[in-house]
Amino acid sequence: MNLKKDLTIDILSRVQKPARYTGGEFASIVKPAEEVEATIALAFPDVYEVGMSYLGFKILYHLLNKEEGIAAERVYAPWIDLEAKMREREIALCTLETKKALSECDVVGFTLQYELSYTNILNMLDLGGVPMLAKDRTDADPFVIVGGPCVYNPEPLTDFFDFAVIGEGEEILIEVMRCYKEWKREGKPGGRQEFLQRVVKIKGIYVPSFYEAEYNEDGTFKAIKPLREDIPAVIQKRVIEDMNSVDFPTSPIVPFGEIVHDRIMLEVFRGCSRGCHAGMVYRPVRERKPEVLMDLSHKLVDNTGYNEISLVSLSSADYSCLAPLVHKMIGEFKDERVSVSLPSLRIDSFCVAIAKEVQAVRKSGLTFAPEAGSQKMRDVINKGVTEEDLMNAVGAAFESGWNSVKLYFMIGLPYETDEDVLAIADLARKVQYKYFQITGKRGCKVTVSASSFVPKPYTAFQWFAQNDLEEIRRKQFLLKDEIKKYKNITLNYHDAKTGTIEAVFARGDPPVPRRVGKALLLAWQKGARFDGWSDCFSYERWLEAISDAGLDKDFYAARERGEQEAFPWEHISPGVSRRFLWNEWRKAYAQQLTHDCRRASCTGCGVCQALGVKIVDYKEEYQNNGEVQA
Repeated sequence: MNLKKDLTIDILSRVQKPARYTGGEFASIVKPAEEVEATIALAFPDVYEVGMSYLGFKILYHLLNKEEGIAAERVYAPWIDLEAKMREREIALCTLETKKALSECDVVGFTLQYELSYTNILNMLDLGGVPMLAKDRTDADPFVIVGGPCVYNPEPLTDFFDFAVIGEGEEILIEVMRCYKEWKREGKPGGRQEFLQRVVKIKGIYVPSFYEAEYNEDGTFKAIKPLREDIPAVIQKRVIEDMNSVDFPTSPIVPFGEIVHDRIMLEVFRGCSRGCHAGMVYRPVRERKPEVLMDLSHKLVDNTGYNEISLVSLSSADYSCLAPLVHKMIGEFKDERVSVSLPSLRIDSFCVAIAKEVQAVRKSGLTFAPEAGSQKMRDVINKGVTEEDLMNAVGAAFESGWNSVKLYFMIGLPYETDEDVLAIADLARKVQYKYFQITGKRGCKVTVSASSFVPKPYTAFQWFAQNDLEEIRRKQFLLKDEIKKYKNITLNYHDAKTGTIEAVFARGDPPVPRRVGKALLLAWQKGARFDGWSDCFSYERWLEAISDAGLDKDFYAARERGEQEAFPWEHISPGVSRRFLWNEWRKAYAQQLTHDCRRASCTGCGVCQALGVKIVDYKEEYQNNGEVQA
């Protein structure tokens, strides 16, 4: 089908937020056509304001466009209102920079941020004129690739992509595009198969068509094995060893309209060395030097006009030079009314002096994540914080003038009892009482957010059977009824149905025999879009798709795995060993903590050895003088 490309004024005037689709923003990059040998569409499977907030694409957009002959362009999922107009008038989904249909690009790269965005990937391919199934693509079609945090189990999507980028993309994606340029210059010898044979030689590339899955008689997964001797049985993730050497964008695109994170995002470090289970795939910790961060911050403020610098990482308070860095930044930018924010703070590393300093320019609320209400459950998840830590943190904040706090928790964790659920309400009540003790006043506002727990690959809980929907709902209402007893405590929680579908795809297996990918395709055909948005998600539609695919959702979500059961993601490795994770699972049952390897001895997770990359921080180098140079 020869699809049109133009989104006319009459179309844009009839949809929400037309600025999502116009392009032409400040600092966007449009290369002359005669200078471009290969185009990669950086495709984010959600709306513009969400995708434009994703730091990963900002970095890749900058790096790829510095490459001679390479054009990186952006494309986002059109909202439902625009999709309807596009299908009605046969208009193709195009990039924002040069209005290339996805079918006209050489490579289309999707980030796998969240399992419930997968139907948007299928929808974007269809709207862009790209055959949805990898097996149906010809030499005239682009290569579809995936990467991002969910790539550590890409199997539910293997019907739809050609290859995956495993790990951090700065180096590997450049190598991929250089490989493509060379193959294209040679006249594309051997077609798609030849290029896949070339690109699979790059460390960190997974080509699913070069592997086959085996299953046990009971339907459980057995193994994934390479079909060729010259490709690895296990694909190790790629990581950046030196964060100071990698180029960070100092002239990011400034959008016309407001986006989710409408501020400077400055990455202070990567990885996590804490024992909490969610951070295993991001190890090891590698910091940027404070003087590098200061230099970047000056350039970013000058080039963007933003009045807020957000210091981002998995836990910004764990940056070893945080206090002198914040002090220096506040001093440098106070006359320009540029504030500094710390979006991710741990309770046990909270410093009220830093909190006061960063809010000297612009006051905001405080958010903490105890994750669980009882000490037992915080030990189960290896959170490593106590009730005393929380009370000390909120107490210091209340003494400094704060009168509200947000607390984040999870429901449905392993070994959780009703008493543990009720402990969430009790902890919120104790926070209120702490305010009364310090100020003599009542009226402290506490917002409790409780999400339902989803077990994920490469965590200690990958063996865990997720709580079923009825059990999660029962616990939610139990907590809701308890919190109703207290004034000025508000409870927010998400629909537990989304967590069930998320678990199916987080732990799904390859196409044969169970075909989780078939369920995904059927759901899309039935109208699934924007499943991460509550007003678009339909649990009934997903149940119908899963049933039509001949699957049992509980087989994936609500079934506990045995010690020896193989997982369909173990050919994709972030470096952490299975033995370490199993020991952590056993320690969770015993409520035994694992220490932070960054500040003590090695815990034996295996990441540094497997990846050949060591933890990098600058605590000892800078702790003596306490100063950061610009």
